Amino acid sequence: MTELWVERTGVRRYTGRSTRGAEVLVGSEDVEGVFTPGELMKIALAACSGMSSDAPLRRRLGDDYAATIRVSGPADREQERYPLLAETLEIDLSGLTEDEVKRLRVVVERAIDQVCTVGRTLKSGTEVTFEVKVDERSHEEK
Repeated sequence: MTELWVERTGVRRYTGRSTRGAEVLVGSEDVEGVFTPGELMKIALAACSGMSSDAPLRRRLGDDYAATIRVSGPADREQERYPLLAETLEIDLSGLTEDEVKRLRVVVERAIDQVCTVGRTLKSGTEVTFEVKVDERSHEEK
């Protein structure tokens, strides 16, 4: 299983890492070149929807189809949450008939609803736990 963690690199700046060698820069909105945690959640949702719909779209459009999934939703700062996340799949379906487009929409939406783990988690809610673990090395006698 891939391990994930973030390391503090500055004031409200972190680098997210994985045991597979991936890195992502995370920070507050006023820092250039980083994603905010909320932006990463939105990107995760859009990527999950794209990956979940990849197989049915490839079957109908071929391996090289182009797609962009945009995701938006303002934060409710009073509650510190995102009450609505809206996704839009932008894709060229001009080579399909109206009936084929209707069927493809159903198949794509069903695939996303069934296998997009991020979307399913957000829709159902999940339990989150947090603990503080003291680094014993920081308390050793010098």
